[in-house]
Amino acid sequence: MAEERGVWLGPDAGVQSRTAQRDDLATFVDRARRLDESAVIRLRGRGDTLIVAWVATGFDVLASRVVTGRVRPADLCAGADALSAGLAAMTPDGHVDPGFSMDSAWRGALPPDTGFVHLDDVPAAAVRDLAQRGSQLAQEHASAHGPPTSLLDQEVLHVSAGPGAEAAGVPMRCVLALAGMGFVPSSAEDVVRVRATPAWLRVDARFGTVYQRRGAPAVVLR
Repeated sequence: MAEERGVWLGPDAGVQSRTAQRDDLATFVDRARRLDESAVIRLRGRGDTLIVAWVATGFDVLASRVVTGRVRPADLCAGADALSAGLAAMTPDGHVDPGFSMDSAWRGALPPDTGFVHLDDVPAAAVRDLAQRGSQLAQEHASAHGPPTSLLDQEVLHVSAGPGAEAAGVPMRCVLALAGMGFVPSSAEDVVRVRATPAWLRVDARFGTVYQRRGAPAVVLR
């Protein structure tokens, strides 16, 4: 008989590891719900032992986090509220019921797993400072539709792999997405890594990654 639809966290590990994976994914889901109570979480298997969780933030930026486990089918979407409830009720063997399928609610493409060129590393403290200033400005100038597009599109970091090498600007929308998802660590030693392909900008922090489609993100994410 075919295996039931669902998520299995740390299936080959002990209870402590399964609980840690559950807590990591639950934190990701809770952060997504703070940004959008009706958020949809996409779970995709990577190889036989990893699951990549994705969410479209309210900044036209994708956020992702990787946990250990497997998912069936290998690519499914779930409502953040249902997945949160399923995580709270995880069985001892690590099984999580993601609730009803929300596959039809997902809009847009996902970035590739490989092909990103490393451009530069930025101190995490600098990213936190930018996020704080951006949040203050967003509150001061926000309308019923949220922060002004001009603020979100403002490039607040410019990174390059070196003289004459590829360069990219990191907009405020990526910084606010990193902060909103709680991805930026508080440690003074940590860095945020910026990578890119011709089509995608990728910003890696300790607790997760955000991606922005280069050019016209709204075309991809809506």
